[in-house]
Amino acid sequence: MKRILKPVTYILAAVYLLVDAVFMAVARPIARWIGRHFEFRRLRAWIRALPPYPSLALFSVPVIILEPIKPVAAYLAATGQFVTGAVTFIIGELLKLVLVERLFHLTRDKLMRIPAFAWTYGKVAAMKAWLQATEAWRAVRALARAAKDTVARAKAKLVGSFSRLETSRD
Repeated sequence: MKRILKPVTYILAAVYLLVDAVFMAVARPIARWIGRHFEFRRLRAWIRALPPYPSLALFSVPVIILEPIKPVAAYLAATGQFVTGAVTFIIGELLKLVLVERLFHLTRDKLMRIPAFAWTYGKVAAMKAWLQATEAWRAVRALARAAKDTVARAKAKLVGSFSRLETSRD
């Protein structure tokens, strides 16, 4: 039984990390934008002044509150409310990752002073590096880049068409 469960566990973990990595690609720019446009100086100073373990507790809050949204979204999808489930999943996951990204950015140095956190972070980083080194990951990244380039070309063409249309009206 252990022989069967071990590969299944690795596959589930890889899928979980892959989903988080995909959402992180969207969440990171949002988190940076929020960091640039909303100062929250007092809140930022308070968060940075926290010792390591309270920083960990604060860092855990969005995960504890928003992680249960995944099963709720799965339930909604399973009961025939697929769009509602998908929207719930996407919004919950993005909100969680944006909050976690901002908090990690502010508390990283203190969190790394906690041995268990530093060890776990090292293992997650190693697994992420392994996943990104796989051929499947590189293929998906190449497809994503090609799709992004196609969208950018279509957008440029559309903007050019509107520009020519406005110029011809004048």
